[in-house]
Amino acid sequence: MIPLALIGLTAQLVQAIPLAPPPASQSVPVARSPIDWQALPPLPYRRTPRPTAQMATFVQSELRRSGCPRPIPVGGRTQLQVDVAVLIGEDHVVRATIPRAIDCPTVEQYAAGLVVSYARGNLVPRFVSAGNWYRAVLLFDWAE
Repeated sequence: MIPLALIGLTAQLVQAIPLAPPPASQSVPVARSPIDWQALPPLPYRRTPRPTAQMATFVQSELRRSGCPRPIPVGGRTQLQVDVAVLIGEDHVVRATIPRAIDCPTVEQYAAGLVVSYARGNLVPRFVSAGNWYRAVLLFDWAE
């Protein structure tokens, strides 16, 4: 008896869900980031980390694999900058990261994860305030 009731409920839900996409005349508003990236102070590292060649190779392969927009090479080299907003907790540990959208989610998330590992034990405590947001900048660079 119960399976029949579930089938009937499922049929009702399917009928209620529109299958056609919205008309083309409706435009989707462009989302703007609420983060003022220029106003964020830089994350105060003791030793400024630099992405390795292997990290840049991974980013390059992800751009190709996923069809993400590729930066234009200049002088035979390609550079991709990824900004990451970083929230520091009371214990001077990273509590949250928000990568700036570059239209490539895998690279954005990779950069956010790198920032967490780069910051571990590598922040100058006297320059970090608990509950504040900072900006970390990663620059991936490779030869074309």
